Amino acid sequence: MRPAFDETALAEGRSQKSKTGTPWAQMICALLIFGEPQLPASLGRLSPWLDHLVAPRAEVYALLATQQHRPFIKTHTPLDGLPIDPRTSYLVTARHPLDAAVSSYHHCANLDEARWRQLMGEPEPPAPPPPPEPLHDWLLRWIADDTHPAEDLDTLPGLMCHLTDAWARRREPNVLLVHYESLCADLDGQMRWLASRLGITVPECAWPALVLAARFENMAARADQLIPAPGLFKNNAAFFRRGTSGAGREILSNAELASYHARVAGMAPPDMLAWLHSPRPGPVTAMP
Repeated sequence: MRPAFDETALAEGRSQKSKTGTPWAQMICALLIFGEPQLPASLGRLSPWLDHLVAPRAEVYALLATQQHRPFIKTHTPLDGLPIDPRTSYLVTARHPLDAAVSSYHHCANLDEARWRQLMGEPEPPAPPPPPEPLHDWLLRWIADDTHPAEDLDTLPGLMCHLTDAWARRREPNVLLVHYESLCADLDGQMRWLASRLGITVPECAWPALVLAARFENMAARADQLIPAPGLFKNNAAFFRRGTSGAGREILSNAELASYHARVAGMAPPDMLAWLHSPRPGPVTAMP
């Protein structure tokens, strides 16, 4: 039978291109739940991506119904689009927006567009696509994009809308905000914090192997088992491209960075922006 207690949902952003660290948090949850560095099945089978749209809904529901372990589900739908259940823990991954944008740019370049159209039942385009826009120009356009979040969440306004809503819920006992930079800086500490918040007990002797399995380079080495959709990428290992922060800030000039900060200043409260942009963000904890 499925466990009757707590489930875990990992929320990122509605678009499939948002790159804030959801697969990393998903892998950590798997390691904590199973307590072993070697997972019993592919990550996609253990933790279905509920809104990926490349598998029939009935098939995904049937898979969830037969699972014996504590369910943990991946979704790119923000919290305001999910049913909030006190029995469920909601992990929201956050990342410096510029780093998320650069990662999204490279993610799109690695996507097998023909295979995606095939899975989605979309026709082939009448002409080859234009060459990709240079990253610097694309990033400036991404920062300036004023598309409303209701139309496209895979924009700077969309990402900030999603994270601002999650930030406003951060004191709820079942809402956990996980910062990509925190995973980079203190993976062991973050995994222990998550285990505590999720009510998972891990024997002390098991921690070194679990943390090692969750290291970014080791996930890249196991990309074939961990990527969310086998066959969708030109290079599976490139899905785990870099695993460090600062890419966006490396590309922009000081004036362009100042323009970015001026733009986001009106999109979120100062305390959230300080946490989001911090090189060593602390944990966001619920009220006692």
